[in-house]
Amino acid sequence: MFPLLLVLLAVPLFLSARKQKRAMAEQQKLQNELAPGDKVMTTSGLYGTVADASHDTTIDIEISEGVVTRWLRAAIREKVADVEETVVEKADDDVHEVEPATAQVAEPLDTNAKK
Repeated sequence: MFPLLLVLLAVPLFLSARKQKRAMAEQQKLQNELAPGDKVMTTSGLYGTVADASHDTTIDIEISEGVVTRWLRAAIREKVADVEETVVEKADDDVHEVEPATAQVAEPLDTNAKK
């Protein structure tokens, strides 16, 4: 009975360790393959474009026109697709004009007014 219990506890631990090791290897591969021009997102959610990837431990990211910041490679979470590539173009006949809504504003209540 005891060996069966050990097997039941050891198998999930072994599988989770393999999954974590594989995820770490994929992340390391991503960070090593970064090249200038790649669109990336950092672990803090900052989007930018790789400006310089020639350093071993750091990477320069352009976050705005002319604004380049230096980050640790480990801070890069993922490559992101270019916004222009992800936009699905719609045909002209699919676009409908919408009338702007007109809101009626109620008069404010004057709680200090005497009747």
